[in-house]
Amino acid sequence: MWVLQLDSAGSIFYSTAPKWVRQSSIKDLPQCTDDTKDWCDHWKHCVWFTQGRGAPVMKDQTLSLRASHNLTSISYQLLNPNDEACNGNLKADHLTLLPERIALYGDICWRSALITAIKSALSDRSPQTCIVADDSIFLALLVSSLSPSSKVIAMFPGLRDKGATYLQAVAKANNFSMDQIQVIGKRAASLSTDDLEHKKINLLVGEPFYCGSEGMLPWQNLRFWNARTLFHSMLSEDALIMPCKGVLKLCAMSLPDLWKSRRSLKDVEGFDHSVVNETLGACGDLPGEQQGPCLPYYVWQCGYTKKLSKVYSLMDFNFSEPIHSCFGKTKIEFADAGMCHGFAVWIDWVLDEKNSIVISTGPDSRYWKQGVQLLSKPVEVNPAESAALVEASFDPASGDITFNSSFS
Repeated sequence: MWVLQLDSAGSIFYSTAPKWVRQSSIKDLPQCTDDTKDWCDHWKHCVWFTQGRGAPVMKDQTLSLRASHNLTSISYQLLNPNDEACNGNLKADHLTLLPERIALYGDICWRSALITAIKSALSDRSPQTCIVADDSIFLALLVSSLSPSSKVIAMFPGLRDKGATYLQAVAKANNFSMDQIQVIGKRAASLSTDDLEHKKINLLVGEPFYCGSEGMLPWQNLRFWNARTLFHSMLSEDALIMPCKGVLKLCAMSLPDLWKSRRSLKDVEGFDHSVVNETLGACGDLPGEQQGPCLPYYVWQCGYTKKLSKVYSLMDFNFSEPIHSCFGKTKIEFADAGMCHGFAVWIDWVLDEKNSIVISTGPDSRYWKQGVQLLSKPVEVNPAESAALVEASFDPASGDITFNSSFS
């Protein structure tokens, strides 16, 4: 975080720290006077993780942190000569993943769901050719361990060589062979029958997770559906695809802090800033019938939030079929009174054909971002008199979903 000195006299400071930070170095600096919320809507903060297993500390112990910078970046080093893990160099097999992804891999419920789905997919099946279409390290290891006689081809379009090196390190640590796993490091469009040794794909799996797209809208992971379509001629007649489908879900939300932070600019200190609204992705107080873009957010990080309706299904994406355009609409009835600022939208991934194993990426989970479609003008709603009609369409050419809503 930065503490900015705005004047040469050193009497005016501006802090980018979240309000819950109370460090001695900034506690006496002027802060915002709004004590009702602890959400900082203007600044992101840097989190630096110690290398290795971290640094064990004791109460009243002093640790020294050294920071150095070049023209473009700042690096840190924890000075603790008794702990080699703090200062050791990164190993070649190190993978840099977002904290949410690391936490997800540590979630027993998530792992159990995938293990159950894969075991079901492999039951009563002969050795087969499996494609891991995305960057899922977990699925590549899981399929190879549950079906040692199967050939596992990991696409790893984002991780590439780093993913292969990491798999080798895991294989060495757990004393199993990498002979049955082949890392292609290609995009789906580049896969050929030569890569498959002219065999058909019996099992196509994905979380789906694509390294580098974690900050995008949830439906960017429908890239899995596009990959399935590109593989269509290489699939066996009884090929099993996991997940089997995706379900687009939404609910109406009260999001006053987020809406305020995305409000369009007009006059600021006498200057007209409206020309930058499109560039900044402004969503609130737009002129006329103009609608802002759908934005990716962790809803739980958006300050004050409240669900105003139950969760509705808006659209299905059936992965047993090649990718195609989709359309859906639903009428939303409000369960609570309040000010509706927009809709939270996400995808639930249905892993099995029986619809019994579902992984939700909705606001109740902190591992995934949702799409947030903010209204240009908030609407006051109540259960007795208000309703909303939401329509959505999916364009497979662009991978985008567009929304339209109307209130009554």
